[in-house]
Amino acid sequence: MKEFLQIGVVGTGAIGRTHIERINQTLQGAKVVACADANIDFCKSIAQKYNLKAFATGEEMITANEIDAVVVTTLDPFHEEYVMAAIKAGKFVFCEKPLAPEAKACKRIVDAEIAGGKQLVQVGFMRRYDPGYGQLKKLITSGKYGATLMLHCAHRNPTAPGFTTDMPVENSMIHEIDVLRWLIGENYASAEVVFPKTTKFADGDLKDPQIMYLTTESGIRIDVESFVNCQYGYDIKCEVVCEKGVLNLPEPANAMVRSDAARITPICKD
Repeated sequence: MKEFLQIGVVGTGAIGRTHIERINQTLQGAKVVACADANIDFCKSIAQKYNLKAFATGEEMITANEIDAVVVTTLDPFHEEYVMAAIKAGKFVFCEKPLAPEAKACKRIVDAEIAGGKQLVQVGFMRRYDPGYGQLKKLITSGKYGATLMLHCAHRNPTAPGFTTDMPVENSMIHEIDVLRWLIGENYASAEVVFPKTTKFADGDLKDPQIMYLTTESGIRIDVESFVNCQYGYDIKCEVVCEKGVLNLPEPANAMVRSDAARITPICKD
């Protein structure tokens, strides 16, 4: 038996490097030992920095005997290519969200995994494991507060360099799309995105903020605000309106500071 799971990372950008550092410096039972990137020179520099083996292509790395599992952190349009390669190689693969930018591509991945007869793919949705959402889930399923009627949510980031108008849905509100379906135990019946007045801090043609409206099969109405250039910090809100009470996602446990005639509770940056 191996001492630890040997992982290869495809895509050595900022998110890829974050995964390398977290796996190798914080987690146990696994180690990133290899990387691949379309920019081979940059990939080699990352390999040197983290003491990894650089592969010329993602496919070559995925099929290498020493690789047990794969992390895909490339640009979104290339997710399908490498996830499919991992499925073909029979290796577990963690893919950053979104699984793919197009529904048809996601369906091809699901079909390939089912055809292989083994569950191999996990997408980078972490909120189901967040203690705060776990508390909300427990309160909702207890039935103590009656039926769920509405949800009001927000997903705010201080800045989002390079974002285009499709990305607040595909890269930010996608977390709400995932976790809220799990939270209330229902599928969605309809979805709509509308554009309020755009902030002056939005890059180029980006429409920011955005509001997504979701309706579930039983008629629960959900509104999700995405504001990726809010300037002030990383801020996640979730309010569940029930028949006999209102449930709120807990705030991060940051200490309150009293100073200069003010009460200040810091807001996370990311």
